[in-house]
Amino acid sequence: MVGLEHVCVAAVSDMDLLVFCPFLLVLVLPRGGLADVDKQRVDSGLEIYKKLFEVKRKDQMNALKNLIELNDVNQQYKIIDIMLKGLFKVLEDSRAVLIAADVPPDGPFPQDEKLKDAYSHVVENTAFFGDVVLRFPKIVHHYFDRNSNWNNLIRWGIGFCNLTGVFERGPHSQLLGLMAQELGISEKSPDYRNPFKADHSEFFPSADTFQKALREEEKRRKKEEKRKEIRKGPRISRSQSEL
Repeated sequence: MVGLEHVCVAAVSDMDLLVFCPFLLVLVLPRGGLADVDKQRVDSGLEIYKKLFEVKRKDQMNALKNLIELNDVNQQYKIIDIMLKGLFKVLEDSRAVLIAADVPPDGPFPQDEKLKDAYSHVVENTAFFGDVVLRFPKIVHHYFDRNSNWNNLIRWGIGFCNLTGVFERGPHSQLLGLMAQELGISEKSPDYRNPFKADHSEFFPSADTFQKALREEEKRRKKEEKRKEIRKGPRISRSQSEL
């Protein structure tokens, strides 16, 4: 759908691709078995997809576990930055496909392969973004809060997912609500609590540690941007230099 592998190579040239690529694959990895939906009755398509969704969620949880176990805020910062850009690109493209085909979120599971992929990408990437924002709220807020396009996309994604029935029961039933409250999309209930925040103290032992990592990364980016500007700057022609 999108050339995320190019994003990966371009943006993590200073990182080990073996560390980053597993996080990228959970965004676009094909869902094995979706073609079998065609062999079933239309009204059972969603139930079949729900089972496949559970398999996908296990892959996402493994990728998230690997990200947490890096235990390096600088690496996590860089990976989440690139991962969010890829995730929202997939979400944006998938939304366009579903809207163009007038696919209702509360309707039957689509039978067309292109629409299946778009539907699945919306549901799965919205869920995965929820996992990331609840476990890495400071990093995600640093990027998300300044990007109105991402805000509009995830609002649409949450609304779409709420109507699909995929999140009605089971271990993911609270995910959309918690995500919306954490992001400020919906008003926080009096008893709202990020269930993963307390567990995250080991990765962000203090605000100073996190802010230091942010400052270092911003400094690195500014230097890189400055180098690019110098390379793109005006050049004196040979004839002018000889005058």
